[in-house]
Amino acid sequence: MANLTQKEMDIQMLLAAGCHLGTKNCNHQMERYVHTRRQDGIYVINLEKTWEKLQMAARIIVAIENPQDVVVLSARPYGQRAVFKFAQYIGAKSLAGRHTPGTFTNQIQKQFEEPRLLILTDPRTDHQPIKESAYMNIPTIAFCDTDSALPHVDVAIPANNKGKHS
Repeated sequence: MANLTQKEMDIQMLLAAGCHLGTKNCNHQMERYVHTRRQDGIYVINLEKTWEKLQMAARIIVAIENPQDVVVLSARPYGQRAVFKFAQYIGAKSLAGRHTPGTFTNQIQKQFEEPRLLILTDPRTDHQPIKESAYMNIPTIAFCDTDSALPHVDVAIPANNKGKHS
């Protein structure tokens, strides 16, 4: 384990968390991130591409001057704790649980937000905020599994977004 680069250590941590395991279905837009398919039919995600997309997402997040302009959102139960912790570390706003329609589009609403960046844990369960961010021209970063559709997602980070530890 000695003399590993930072990239190799990060990929080992992603492997330990099970981020490389996809689903039995594969969307045609996610095929470029798939490494292979196992005997049981589960697609295996190429973690080198995941690492590259994580680096790209980090550069985008750093480019936002005010961290309060970043909204991190998750409707999935396993993603909510991660959303709270990530938002706490970078100083962003977190929206965990059910997304109220109109949060990004309805200015009369009490919970109205106008973020400069939206980060999601699953484009399938968080389809409403993706649609609203597309209306408002808000860039979107999403953790996408192999069965995720990618319309209106600007940066798709291929990873297992259904596992408890990933």
